[in-house]
Amino acid sequence: MTGINSRRVWLGALGGWVVWMIWSMAINLGVLATGYAEAQKSGMLLTEPRYGFFLPAWFVTLFLLSCVLAWVYAGVRTTYGPGPGTAIKVGVLVGFAAGFPLAFSTAAWSPLARLFPLWWMVELWVGAVLSAYVSAWLYRES
Repeated sequence: MTGINSRRVWLGALGGWVVWMIWSMAINLGVLATGYAEAQKSGMLLTEPRYGFFLPAWFVTLFLLSCVLAWVYAGVRTTYGPGPGTAIKVGVLVGFAAGFPLAFSTAAWSPLARLFPLWWMVELWVGAVLSAYVSAWLYRES
């Protein structure tokens, strides 16, 4: 059994992160932007974030999640086999853990339209799958 190639894990995490950032921007700027403006106008969302550093912190969070995905993929590939199937499974599982619980509780308890938590969940879930897929594509054994 060979060890985990740490350099390739970091490369995969970086590649997965870039793809996830693009996906995140597509959802938030392309799909939800007009809904955000309407929700802000009606007072359901703040016009400015409570934390001025939110956007950079969000991208750091996506990078950390991409690191988790890359490490988990590298760790389980010897058991479940290398390749896209394993990467997609890892992405689906981590994406569920990252996106579903908070989206479900937000949809149940927040006065926001349920469309927002649905798309936030899709952003995290699909983003995790894309990130894991790219990480797997970039990963090579030591």
